[in-house]
Amino acid sequence: MDFIVVQFLTGLAGASSLFLVASGLSIIFGVTRIVNFAHGAFYMLGAYIAYTLTERWSGALGFWGGLLAAALAVAVIGAIVEIVLLRRIYRAPELFQLLATFGVTLIVQDLSVLIWGPEDLVGRRAPGFRQSVEIMGQSVPSYDLLLIALGPIVLGGLWLLFHKTRFGVLVRAATQDRDMVAALGVNQRWLFTGVFALGVFLAALGGALQLPRDAVSHTMDLRIIVEVFVVVVIGGLGSVGGAYLAALLVSELNAFGILIMPTISLVLVFLVMAVVLVVRPYGLFGKPEGPQRTAVGGLIRPWRPFSRNEQIGVAALVAVAALLPLVTGSYLLSVGTEILIFALFAASLQLIMSAGGIASFGHAAYFGLGAYGAALAAKSLALPFPAALASGVALGTLGAAIFGWFCVRLSGVYFAMLTLAFAQIAWSIAFQWTSVTGGDNGLLGIWPPSWASSPAVFYWIALAVAVIGVAAIRAVIFSPFGYALRAVRDSALRAEAIGIGRRRVQWTAFVIAGGFAALAGALFAYLKGSVFPDNLGIPLSVDGLVMVLLGGVETVSGAVVGAAVYRALSVLLMSQTDYSKLVLGMLIVILVVAFPRGIVGSLQAILPRLRASRPAPLAKAALGPAE
Repeated sequence: MDFIVVQFLTGLAGASSLFLVASGLSIIFGVTRIVNFAHGAFYMLGAYIAYTLTERWSGALGFWGGLLAAALAVAVIGAIVEIVLLRRIYRAPELFQLLATFGVTLIVQDLSVLIWGPEDLVGRRAPGFRQSVEIMGQSVPSYDLLLIALGPIVLGGLWLLFHKTRFGVLVRAATQDRDMVAALGVNQRWLFTGVFALGVFLAALGGALQLPRDAVSHTMDLRIIVEVFVVVVIGGLGSVGGAYLAALLVSELNAFGILIMPTISLVLVFLVMAVVLVVRPYGLFGKPEGPQRTAVGGLIRPWRPFSRNEQIGVAALVAVAALLPLVTGSYLLSVGTEILIFALFAASLQLIMSAGGIASFGHAAYFGLGAYGAALAAKSLALPFPAALASGVALGTLGAAIFGWFCVRLSGVYFAMLTLAFAQIAWSIAFQWTSVTGGDNGLLGIWPPSWASSPAVFYWIALAVAVIGVAAIRAVIFSPFGYALRAVRDSALRAEAIGIGRRRVQWTAFVIAGGFAALAGALFAYLKGSVFPDNLGIPLSVDGLVMVLLGGVETVSGAVVGAAVYRALSVLLMSQTDYSKLVLGMLIVILVVAFPRGIVGSLQAILPRLRASRPAPLAKAALGPAE
């Protein structure tokens, strides 16, 4: 019993730290609808700056003042990021801000290494809280007791702020309906800036308070951000009280899960999140999301198939790509094959994002299932290359059918987070089922047959599969089913009124997208000769989102361009500089500001204007007045 009590107290201390970060993200989510992937970066910056200040300032006042000053400094940085970057793209589709904050995350990661170095930094012990307290015969750090008390104090302070001040009332109103708040004359810009700065302050304070408990490292942002997203979604979008309760639940699951259910401890919180979202689609204390600021597909000309000249242009590009093995070496062919595979993967995600209007944060699950399906078919069943590819597609499609059946019951951020939960469940199975998947050692020796083993032949195979796959996805979008899918995207209520079932249509699209992603994963397994759990991981899902958003979420095939640009830049920068994330992040931010609809989306908006601005031919100009 004494051990259980101490473990429970440890979980409570972790819950307070997690609540600080999650409450900030919940507030930002609820008001601005920003999917702020940089929230973990601000948490990390708070820890790094607190380390610097507490090392330079002496005494108890210097330590505690350093923690507070670090949080305030990062809040100012967050406000600058919101004013300089996010404010410029508020009229863009809401998920496009995901790309901007992802770029900020990459920048902060490499800047942290550049300023503080790659080694972990161990901070000072907290003055006045360096000793332990004996509880039921067990020693409990007194600093943990301070954190346990701090959580309810912050919760109470936020309650007073949101219920007893005008700013708080506006924040709660904006959480429910931002457009109505703007219609009442409230300056949305400064409200958003204030909310973003407050959320960043809480994240940075949570990071600074970790200084006496944990070493500061440049990877701590990734460790915290996923758990924070889970807490926010379980608690309910915009609900601070829900975030506190969810933080308690997640932290205690982490504290006891390894003891009670070690085989599923890695995925326990995601299982809980999945159950909560299936039972309560808006979280424990959440409410239905307000209307989106802009409808996907509503900012550009209506979609249409390629004209004859455009078809000729695409065919010419494919022909040029087919000639690449004749003029280049094995390394560039390998890079080109990888780009083709990820172009198909990104195009499969674009099907549900652009035509379906739903974003998946766990699309890599089907890519990874396809890779594992092909690898297991080749190694365990000794199936030939085409049959192994088909096995990968079958496994990935089956996974998409099962997971998608639950996911389409939700919408918006809740849909995206449920896809993330299922992806983590799949990753956990691959990581822990070592007898089948090899665990973190992976499956090795997955090579194509001799007739397809040369880089040139495999490149041509990948080119053919990618071209046919992307063409098939475009055909789906312009088919009657595609029109039904777009109708559901634009207005689910109107679609239901004319007999188009939202869940059925979105589930079908989800399964189709999963099948194409699985095909890309199966090819990737043969390209690399191995499969690892990382092929189902969150970073790969984020890469897919970045490719789609970079190319243009409002386009039909922009993901192909986005995948080519993103993968080519990643490979090039990694070979040319030690700070590839910094350069790539800056390029992404510049592209976000310069092309707020993505590369292809911006070109589609600009080209008609350029054509309209050309002077009319002399013959037509002469005939104009007579007509």
